[in-house]
Amino acid sequence: MNHTRRDFVKIASAGFPAASLLSLPSAARAAVNSKISGVQIGTITYSFKGDVKKPDEIIPDLVKIGIGSVELMSNDGEMMAGAPPIPNFGFGVKLTPEQTAAIQEGQQKRREWRAKTTPATFQRVRKSFDDAGINVDILCYNMNQNIMDDEIDHAFRMAQAMKVKAISSTSTVAVARHVAPFADKYKIVWAGHGHTAVNDPNEFATPESFETIMSFSKYIGANLDIGHYTAAGYDPLAFMAKHHSRITNLHLKDRKKNDGPNMPWGQGETPIKEVLQVMRKEKYAFPANIELEYPIPQGSTSPAEIGICLDYARKCLQS
Repeated sequence: MNHTRRDFVKIASAGFPAASLLSLPSAARAAVNSKISGVQIGTITYSFKGDVKKPDEIIPDLVKIGIGSVELMSNDGEMMAGAPPIPNFGFGVKLTPEQTAAIQEGQQKRREWRAKTTPATFQRVRKSFDDAGINVDILCYNMNQNIMDDEIDHAFRMAQAMKVKAISSTSTVAVARHVAPFADKYKIVWAGHGHTAVNDPNEFATPESFETIMSFSKYIGANLDIGHYTAAGYDPLAFMAKHHSRITNLHLKDRKKNDGPNMPWGQGETPIKEVLQVMRKEKYAFPANIELEYPIPQGSTSPAEIGICLDYARKCLQS
């Protein structure tokens, strides 16, 4: 089917016709199928950032859009599990002392909550997706340079409880080296998510930086963001050909080259169609996840735009 943005806005704003499905036993509900021509299309829950939603409200949206594979942001998963909130005052905002103190207090409460979690804490989150016919394939747990061992261990225990295939992470080479023993211990692949800081050897951006982290352990892989990789001046098709066995998942987006902006799909210079068709030809099993980062047009919503991206992917794979 070919959909316009107006069509998807209508779908996204309409009453949820499948809401009654969420109350049915999982055995009575068909899985949501977003595998197209053998290629698993999914999305990362980060894509819903433009809407004021509680994390568990994402599940009906996924069913409505028709996406059956998800990369769950750790904060969304923890909030669904009952974690105390950490105040968010916006990206790049200069914080007041009071706001900084509020964040620190929230972080401390979150650390105390994490220490009390058990596998059952996150198994319940997994079940909420399973019951809706959606598979949680990847846990996205970003790790900054100050992350401590107890939180790294928590990330792997959370991933283990949720039975995901891998952890994706925006992080650094130094952190990847530190994470490697945990990945070995739990036998869960941890995958670095790249950006465009090609002049910083501690960032994942160049082919060499990904190869460096993958040398730390057979359980260290790559979450290849084809938009960022293109904007950094590299060819995602070449990376896939060489390292497909170490890729846990793709992030699909369209960016201009030379560190250019995120664009609506089809308006940038990222070879989305070619990447998806190679996945189809080579029968790559890792999911290709929509990551919505271009500005949402006025009058639209993130679920509507995710639906448009899904339709774009469908056209690429059915041509």
